[in-house]
Amino acid sequence: MADETPVQQGEPEQQETVAESGDAEKLAALEDRLLRLAADFDNYKKRVARERQELVTLANERLVKELLPVLDDLERALVAAAEHEEARLEEGVRLVHRALESLLERNGVKEIDTDGAFDPHVHEALLAQPSEADEGTVIDVVQKGYTLGDRVVRPARVVVAAPPPEPPAPPEENG
Repeated sequence: MADETPVQQGEPEQQETVAESGDAEKLAALEDRLLRLAADFDNYKKRVARERQELVTLANERLVKELLPVLDDLERALVAAAEHEEARLEEGVRLVHRALESLLERNGVKEIDTDGAFDPHVHEALLAQPSEADEGTVIDVVQKGYTLGDRVVRPARVVVAAPPPEPPAPPEENG
């Protein structure tokens, strides 16, 4: 039994001091671990923020690269306009429109459907106009709306059918 820890002998005050110093060491070790953990978490937050910013930059770069050919097409259309070639100008503008529309579709942008009933989640009513159409039906589109995935990027601005005006009541004759 030589491996046994020797029992401390001495006065009770000395034993308390030894126990307190052991607790202080444990407390210091725990405090050190806590500080390291807090520093690691802070570094993690900074790394995630930096990675998120890099993703946004990369996404923007990809979109810009895809938009540059559309810009080139617009410049060609402007050159045609300067040369007064109306037929070529119209063709150029149509080409640019198709290219931009295709680019947006490839990136998940979709036009909001405006046929049918008014939907306040995707439509913005600019005006209610008396019409023969059912009340609450979209009768005209002032500005197209678009979604990106499930999110509304811009609501469609529409004119909504209101009930037709009631004819004025005939004046009553007092007689």
